[in-house]
Amino acid sequence: MSILPETTREYVLTKVGAYRNLEIRESPVPKLGASDVLVKVHAVSLQYRDLAISIGAYNVGKNENIVPCSDMAGEVIAVGDDVKEWNQGDRVCSNFSTGHLHGDPDEASVATSLGGQSPGVLTQYRTFPADALVRFPSHLSYVQASTLPFGLQLAVASGATVIATSSSDEKLEIAAKLGAKHLINYRTTPDWDKEIKRITNGLGVDHVLEVGGAGTLPRSLSAVRMGGSVPLIGFISKARRIFDTAESNLILPIITKSVDVRGVYIGSVAQFRDMNRLIEANPDKVVPVIDKVFPFENAASAYAHLESQKHVGKVVIELSKGISDTNTKHTAVLIQYIDGARRALRAYVTPP
Repeated sequence: MSILPETTREYVLTKVGAYRNLEIRESPVPKLGASDVLVKVHAVSLQYRDLAISIGAYNVGKNENIVPCSDMAGEVIAVGDDVKEWNQGDRVCSNFSTGHLHGDPDEASVATSLGGQSPGVLTQYRTFPADALVRFPSHLSYVQASTLPFGLQLAVASGATVIATSSSDEKLEIAAKLGAKHLINYRTTPDWDKEIKRITNGLGVDHVLEVGGAGTLPRSLSAVRMGGSVPLIGFISKARRIFDTAESNLILPIITKSVDVRGVYIGSVAQFRDMNRLIEANPDKVVPVIDKVFPFENAASAYAHLESQKHVGKVVIELSKGISDTNTKHTAVLIQYIDGARRALRAYVTPP
């Protein structure tokens, strides 16, 4: 049996307020429990939550000494005595909340959220509960797998018709290549909800993937059909002072259109596995795409690149280059981050 690492180099956000407060520290690797799996982390992708936590815009109940980041892909190097499902060499991702196995989230599972409420994955080695891990699709590299999950391509693979919005025509062209059928530049077409109604012959769409929050929710409610749904997954747009106008009345359209508006924190392990089966069945349609990969030592630069909103795609920090990553060419954009750190691309899904 190979000798297991006793220490790990990991990033710590010493104080909330700026990502420049990230420091590399050497810490002991926790002792492997009977139901634990020790994973060598190969790649970590950034999401808006990571940036928001670092600058103090997302409260996770602590303000210092946070091991950041939640999205990773790595390699199993050891398993506890009671672990039967995993073996050395298996390629895995961890669920965002390690305690959210199935069903709805609860306070206990939220407390296991990586990179905030619980220590994150921007570390060379980390132990995970065995039941928190999932195998990622075989056609993906570690860098690509670290970016799961993502939106538009899943909708296309599921047979939906996707209407995409962005502030950039160039980025919309990329969305089209990834399967979006209808494209709307919301800067040149600020009343994009009316354009969606036109496209759908006045009906509206079945689902609006709402990442903007207060700044875009009124138009999302306008764009959705009666009985449709608006899963709310983000808060990156700025709220406008419209509270004295009819547009600000969110309650009335929710009631009169019977719209299902639901906050989405994150999926469970069971849902992660279901998603991976969909990806595995559609390897040509669902390939994560990457903007830029940073080395481990340059994590702060990766955060800065995310904050700049200049990227067209996912920002990844690579800790160790795996064999499967050596000859992998990473495409230049991930659709859910097509407008940079603001994630201002929304996918409006209509029936196939």
